[in-house]
Amino acid sequence: MPLFAQESLAEGVRKREVFGWAMYDFANSGYTTVVLTAVFNAYFVGVVAQGAEWATFAWTLALALSNAIVMLTMPAIGAFADLRAAKKKLLMLSTAGCVLATGMLAGVGPGDLALGVVAIVLSNVFYSYGEALNAAFLPELARREAMGRVSGWGWSFGYFGGMLALGLSLAYVLWAQGQGLKAAHFVPVTMLITAGLYAGCALVTFAMLPERAQPQADAAHRGLVDSLRRLAATWREAKRYEDFAWLLLCAVFYQAGIAVVIALAAVYAEQVLGFKQTETMMLVFLVNIAAASGAFAFGYAQDRIGHRRALGFTLVGWIVMTALAYLATSATLFWVAAVIAGLCMGSSQSAGRALAGLFAPPERLAEFFGLWTFATRLSAILGPLTYGLVTWLTGGNHRLGILSTGLFFVVGWVLLRKVDVERGSRAARAHLPAVPGAPAVAK
Repeated sequence: MPLFAQESLAEGVRKREVFGWAMYDFANSGYTTVVLTAVFNAYFVGVVAQGAEWATFAWTLALALSNAIVMLTMPAIGAFADLRAAKKKLLMLSTAGCVLATGMLAGVGPGDLALGVVAIVLSNVFYSYGEALNAAFLPELARREAMGRVSGWGWSFGYFGGMLALGLSLAYVLWAQGQGLKAAHFVPVTMLITAGLYAGCALVTFAMLPERAQPQADAAHRGLVDSLRRLAATWREAKRYEDFAWLLLCAVFYQAGIAVVIALAAVYAEQVLGFKQTETMMLVFLVNIAAASGAFAFGYAQDRIGHRRALGFTLVGWIVMTALAYLATSATLFWVAAVIAGLCMGSSQSAGRALAGLFAPPERLAEFFGLWTFATRLSAILGPLTYGLVTWLTGGNHRLGILSTGLFFVVGWVLLRKVDVERGSRAARAHLPAVPGAPAVAK
């Protein structure tokens, strides 16, 4: 079967639609790569907060606040999107918000702590909305038996977008450093590069990805209250979706560890091993190459060996990675740990999204991916905040911070054993009783 076989797609779905969908992963990956992972996090700690002892904790608090906002609002937004068939419209609005807020980061200089916090909170909130809404299109595009590989196409393609944004930023940073310019000059320019690339590439998604969902009965007369009522009904019916609930709990822990790597890898490299800005950017570039490979290859592997088993393998890889990072006293071992992190990052995130898609009832895609986002945003609070607290309470001991991160992956691996993929998939396809604003789904 060809790598990008039409047989992997749902009936009536064209390959150009899947390309448009994957293009959003390409567009928004620059934000996580440049802003959260490679450049602005270390810039915030070292320049904006001027290297204060509380700087890393302040960065994690800003991320925690943004993720708390998403965690509390995204499930209701997802329910509203399903009710009104408004995933694409809301995706466009969230994209505009993230692009504008990322542009605001360009105005953050030394000591501009308040502006930096406001801009990072807004940009991460809108980024997270867009990520969840885009993920909710996946079950409409892929056949259930091919969910893993199609999810992997998007994740792997997305990392190339991250590499493009990082490559352009790195080229400018090298030029600026050659001119004797400081980080306060070249980091803001990288924010503008990232925002511009996000905006331009997302236009491809909006042009090629249709909204296949249809507004539900009387949707024009329903609003936020109906969306919240519908969401409450889903929570009450949680016993029907036992495996989805176990997956959410598992995701809270393993995604907490991933959130630490995304938000604090550059800080760890600079504070523990003395990496320079360009070395950190090259490190993240390598991680993205490994992540793209992992997402693509594991996308096919998980459809063959099973989603739970594939995710379990990656969690073991994460545990090995954190142990190596803790033990690293030279750049060489840390680079090895970084490659393992990249391979595991793409595959674990792709596998998690595919499982969420399998467990989501067809009429409640945005709603269930809103709940998935609730779990991942909770993890994005739990992981970095734990790391920040550990480093703060231990006088800046980042090695203990990364060691504590490994525990999240261990707990996630244990909880994953509770997930039964067949049972969860059957529950998603089962006939549901009528609830306010939630029509029954035929088996």
